[in-house]
Amino acid sequence: MDYLLNITASGLVLGAMYGLIAMAFSVIYKTTGVVNFAQGEMMMLTAYIAWSLGMTLALPFWLMLPLVCVIAALIGGLVEYAIIRPMMGEPPFAIIMATMGLAIVIRSLTILLWGVNAEGFDASVKGGLLEIGPVVLFSEQVFALAVFLLVSVGIWAFMRFTRVGTAMRATALDESAALLMGINVRRIHSLAWAISSIIAALAGVCFALAFSRSPSMWFLGLQSFPASILGGLDAPLGSALGGLLVGVSANLSEGYIGQGLKEISGFVIIILVLMIRPYGLFGRRDLERV
Repeated sequence: MDYLLNITASGLVLGAMYGLIAMAFSVIYKTTGVVNFAQGEMMMLTAYIAWSLGMTLALPFWLMLPLVCVIAALIGGLVEYAIIRPMMGEPPFAIIMATMGLAIVIRSLTILLWGVNAEGFDASVKGGLLEIGPVVLFSEQVFALAVFLLVSVGIWAFMRFTRVGTAMRATALDESAALLMGINVRRIHSLAWAISSIIAALAGVCFALAFSRSPSMWFLGLQSFPASILGGLDAPLGSALGGLLVGVSANLSEGYIGQGLKEISGFVIIILVLMIRPYGLFGRRDLERV
């Protein structure tokens, strides 16, 4: 029983990181209709920037974290302005290929600037243990869960109670109607990419703290994509919950069935779910009148 509780708890921690990146996927798709296949690479890049700020420049963690969020927002806005905006109106496949090309560029740039070695990320959140009965969590894992909860609540409140969040939801529902109502759709698109990049940056910092920063971090984005599909690509909070489900199922499958299933269990789940609900567990079903 202790073993089950501990692997479930570690699965929730892993799922929190999946959920953060899945929310980043969902925020962009819900607002712009674009699937950013460079999400994992953007997460990796901002994690490396955070590591450089914290380790090389010796910035304290409380200063480094908001600074890397600002940098991440600028990177997201720049990608939207320079790459995505000129391609709006093009076939979806062309935009997907552009994001995949961006992913390759970021991977190569990361190795060129920081090398291929994995290194730990020492910060002020390290060093403690939290014991809840038989469950033992490291301070880095508790930090990841706290960030996940805060971001989830923050995204929900932002979308529901702010004017900008309402404008983003209106743009997602009907872009033409949003334009007629005076909403600056281009600005909303840029904001969506900036918010998505901030969420991905937080996920990258959490992963680097809990494990290490390495050029293979981009793979976390690929592993998180099933969570977004599972919860609903147009439902940020559904994607967050999908991350928890994928993380727990991955740990349970590896712990009780065998190694190698951790990476594929999420894809198995979405195949089963999409056969029943093609739009995900919490996604919006589009009805087309003919």
